[in-house]
Amino acid sequence: MNEISVLNLFLEAGPVVKSVMLTLLLTSILTWIVIIERYNFYKKIKKINSDFLSRFWSGKDLHSLYNEIPNDNNINYGSLNVFRSAFDEFNTLTKTNEITELDLEGINRSMRVAIASDEEQMNVNLSFLANVGSVSPYVGLFGTVWGIMTSFQGLSDATQATINAVAPGISEALVATAMGLFAAIPAVLAYNKFASELESISQSTVIFSEELASIFYKQTLKNK
Repeated sequence: MNEISVLNLFLEAGPVVKSVMLTLLLTSILTWIVIIERYNFYKKIKKINSDFLSRFWSGKDLHSLYNEIPNDNNINYGSLNVFRSAFDEFNTLTKTNEITELDLEGINRSMRVAIASDEEQMNVNLSFLANVGSVSPYVGLFGTVWGIMTSFQGLSDATQATINAVAPGISEALVATAMGLFAAIPAVLAYNKFASELESISQSTVIFSEELASIFYKQTLKNK
């Protein structure tokens, strides 16, 4: 089926089926916008994580590493965000008094908040992809059922019942199902990919926060 025949089927479709097709087309466009935006966002986070962890595990002094972090909220994600939040808290505590176990819990809490903030940012628009993936096929199926129903209603007024009388209407209706799948399949694939990356990044950040907490604990014992 070529583009011209699909366009003709759309133009000849009834108002309900046409509305369904337009809705699915708009949904598909929005889905690809979200996919591209999320892809770039996750790519940025993974690069920030990789670059920061390379510097962190190189043995660089933590104070020097902290001072090298730009004051830019656009790069405060992942392990870098956890480190910055924890070190802010650590610096505040060391300026006032010796760090106690209660203070260490405050540092751990700041890291948990940073991780939760990252997860919230990474979850943006994933629910949209999930909804598109689950609902679009049914919306397309509704358009198909409505179109077929309309075709058979028109057949009752025809003088001769033949397949040629209903074929155009059924073809128009089936396009709605195809468009529903066209919108749903990329959304499902993208959601699964991003959800997997979110879990991987979050797990890596949690492990890093535990390592960082251990470093702060050892630093506290040295200062006693």
